[in-house]
Amino acid sequence: MGRVSDDKLSYLMDMDGVLVHEEHLIPGVDVFLQELRDNDIPFLVLTNNSIRTPRDLHARLSRTGLDIPETSIWTSALATATFLGNQRPGGSAYVVGESGLTTALHDIGYVLTDSDPDYVVLGETRTYSFEAITTAIRLVERGSRFIATNPDATGPSRDGLLPATGSVAALITRATGREPYYVGKPNPLMMRSALRAIGAHSENTLMIGDRMDTDVVSGLEAGLRTILVLSGISTKETVELYPYRPTLVLESVADLIGKTTDPFA
Repeated sequence: MGRVSDDKLSYLMDMDGVLVHEEHLIPGVDVFLQELRDNDIPFLVLTNNSIRTPRDLHARLSRTGLDIPETSIWTSALATATFLGNQRPGGSAYVVGESGLTTALHDIGYVLTDSDPDYVVLGETRTYSFEAITTAIRLVERGSRFIATNPDATGPSRDGLLPATGSVAALITRATGREPYYVGKPNPLMMRSALRAIGAHSENTLMIGDRMDTDVVSGLEAGLRTILVLSGISTKETVELYPYRPTLVLESVADLIGKTTDPFA
């Protein structure tokens, strides 16, 4: 990806709750994204979910009517792989997760193994197995470093909440006494790796999200101005529960149409 100029505005944006909601396009998103393209404004779509590869997510978004290229999608799995590739190039890992995570680690040259790995890497999966979690516990206990893609305790489904990475990480921590290092939001590391991916600068980048506890706080800590949209998790009432505030609160990204080059005007 090419580097943008120092004064060029850029956007990072969460996916679920900002662009789509339960596989449905949030009204106005397609017009908003087209306006970014028309104004040559770089953007990157972020997700803490590590299940799918950018190719899978491109296909998922295409079904809602959004054409977002793979290169414009940044997942916690990619951020985790980037982190591990910098920390220990050519290392090894035991992975509890799905193709989004295993593909990202394969792509940086990691060996996936349950034989004395450098890391145990926990990601999102809909098929957590007792056997895999037991193996992870034993490897962490023997000295493998414990990494998790994101701290989200639950995730949404049509039938209600599902246990997510943070909940399973808590189980492993309770058994081993070892806390994982979380790479995804709200760790500002994910934001900084996303900025580097598009060659953007924090001073001129806006973070759009629907959660105060991940999107807004990670943007804030990474030095970005933040826009909270009320089309997902947060409400006007829950915003007041936090000691920090977003730069701007909007109903949805549709409110940015016509203002993408200067949303605070």
